Amino acid sequence: MSENKEKMAVRYLFESEPDCAWTPKDISRTLGFRGKQIGRLHESLQELVREGAIVQTRQGQTYTLAKRMDLITGALRMVRNGAGNVTDQETGETVWIEPEDLGTALPGDLVTLRLYRRSGETKGKVIKIVERTARDVVGTLHATSKFFYVVPLNPIYKKDFYVPSANGAKEGDRVVLRFTGWDNRYVAPEGEIIDVIGPADKPSLDTEVVMRQFELPNAFPAAVIDEAERVSQRLSRPGKREDIRDTYIITIDPATARDFDDAISMEFDEHGNRILGVHIADVSHFVRPKSALDQEAQKRGTSVYLVDKVIPMLPEQLSNGVCSLRPDEDRLTFSAFLTFNARGQMIARRFAKTRIRSKLRLNYEQAMAILKGEPPEGLATVPPEAKQLITETWNLASQLRKRRFALAALDLEVPEAEITLDEEGRMSGVVIRPYDESHQLIEECMVAANEAVATELWTRGIKILARLHEAPDEGKLEELEAGLVQLGFHPGDLSNPTNLANFLKSTENHPMHYHAHMLVLRSMKRAVYSSEKIGHFGLAKNFYAHFTSPIRRYPDLVLHRQLADYLDGKGGRMPKQELARLALLATEREQVADDASRQLVEIKKFRFLQQQLDDQKPIEYDAVVSKCTNYGVFIDIPELAMGGMIHISKLSNQFVRYNAGMESLSAGNRTFRIGTRVKVVVATVDFNQRRADFHLSGEDAPEPLAPQRGKGRGKGRHRPHSRS
Repeated sequence: MSENKEKMAVRYLFESEPDCAWTPKDISRTLGFRGKQIGRLHESLQELVREGAIVQTRQGQTYTLAKRMDLITGALRMVRNGAGNVTDQETGETVWIEPEDLGTALPGDLVTLRLYRRSGETKGKVIKIVERTARDVVGTLHATSKFFYVVPLNPIYKKDFYVPSANGAKEGDRVVLRFTGWDNRYVAPEGEIIDVIGPADKPSLDTEVVMRQFELPNAFPAAVIDEAERVSQRLSRPGKREDIRDTYIITIDPATARDFDDAISMEFDEHGNRILGVHIADVSHFVRPKSALDQEAQKRGTSVYLVDKVIPMLPEQLSNGVCSLRPDEDRLTFSAFLTFNARGQMIARRFAKTRIRSKLRLNYEQAMAILKGEPPEGLATVPPEAKQLITETWNLASQLRKRRFALAALDLEVPEAEITLDEEGRMSGVVIRPYDESHQLIEECMVAANEAVATELWTRGIKILARLHEAPDEGKLEELEAGLVQLGFHPGDLSNPTNLANFLKSTENHPMHYHAHMLVLRSMKRAVYSSEKIGHFGLAKNFYAHFTSPIRRYPDLVLHRQLADYLDGKGGRMPKQELARLALLATEREQVADDASRQLVEIKKFRFLQQQLDDQKPIEYDAVVSKCTNYGVFIDIPELAMGGMIHISKLSNQFVRYNAGMESLSAGNRTFRIGTRVKVVVATVDFNQRRADFHLSGEDAPEPLAPQRGKGRGKGRHRPHSRS
């Protein structure tokens, strides 16, 4: 019996006798294990514990089915308010843990929860730490007269770490801490400093700090680089492919892009139907399964885009070299040929490995100028073929967008905010990137190709790494409706996707457009990779997967391999367990990449706000109230793409009254409610907790107190305070 079959037999034993508790000796006797099988049993049991299928009821003695005991096991994730959550690996449901129920568990620990009900909601309490995370913690060293301690950089850690010595670090340095122990939640966890990064007040170190915090890779291993340099020879050995180098093909990418992994073409068949060609770099030709390149790409999962650095999934020899679809160079691609009728309906699809030669490289600004009929900057002349291709493709893309939104796709337009840095790594401002027709054109082409590949394989019974986006939970939709009503909207029943899509469309020219869309975005579930489910709620697609970016996403590379095997008559199927493993890994790596990118931007923004206070030159911003509480108002600042708070003491010098029913704060003739527009400047910055308080400025600033007359000094003055 193989090790895998042994493990399956153990699991089946627990599931067939769900009310029993088993010792290893009982299991061995029941299953007839002998010799080495008995030795491997402990490892199988621990794997099943880590997977959440079973739990230990007494250390090293008894095991039982997790469901029987209302127990689940999983990795602990934390959020900034101090709460945590664990996803049940059996059902996929997420269980929340109140701060007081966490015990001494830390982010990333593998924990076992006991489930209980509170106010009609299932909660969890940590009853066992199965395995401590091996993750190191990055923080800032501080000292008192008696001891050293480290304040974690990531705000999800709610405890500072005691360290016995500075290990060469100076107070105020960013350091890397290795956890050593924590047995009592009422005292500080302990660790030791294993590395010193440098002064916390040095902005140029921020990127390195975030990379260390999220354990992002830097240089590629020598074996990977060596293989990358050798596989470029495969460009001259293309294998069996369609040669479409005479087809007029172009790329459209950001001006700063160096890796061009997608290109487009437009042709017509004998009936006048449009044939959209979406040509994607054939990374699978160069990165073979289980090679050093493949193993490293799988481990990285995705390219990570930081403010001032890109951490690529593949070495530059591929990402910017043989796989990049540079103009006037022969390249190997995987092409999707999608035929559309006059109404924009896809009536045929075909896939093939191809050989192309891009005729032109455009950036988005140049493509937009061509669509407007204006001369593109940096382009002496516009070839007539390029103008026709862009015009015809936009005509199709606009049809596809219209059809997609008619099917209840969500038109969530939240501008992309990109921060700019000076030479020392300090933030100098925010640039809002447009989302215009040139971006929409490429997006629709890629969405169409992704949908076509997913449809082709899934409807043939081939499980793939689907890009899954599920509908929001009922509770989230109720919160969303309430929030939108407070903004002055009447959205109706948002559990109906058509109503939600129509509502978003109705806000197109509304002054609260940005804030309504942000509320909707916050109510959505996160998109993940799945080997079991398929469908994309936000795009209104029944079948969807990632196919168009294999240079920077590993799931796209996996899908290329499956499609190639399917076309070659090899089935295209992958082992179920392997697909499930890759789906989980890809989702985790994407989450890490997003968190790292977001945290670096956040660090830069809070430095920027603190600098305004240090220089005593606060900048005035337009803001909108997003929430009212009895202690102040929360605001969104679109120019900074961030939020903050104004405490009631900064709202007015008069008596401040909170109206819970109206969710508003009133002071004299001034009322603050969701949607109120104000002008603000920064008041205080808490860098460790990433919180910023603001106060009203300009004409919105509170009027100064009038001099009071009376016997006692200060008598009759009303201190601002809340009343609920």
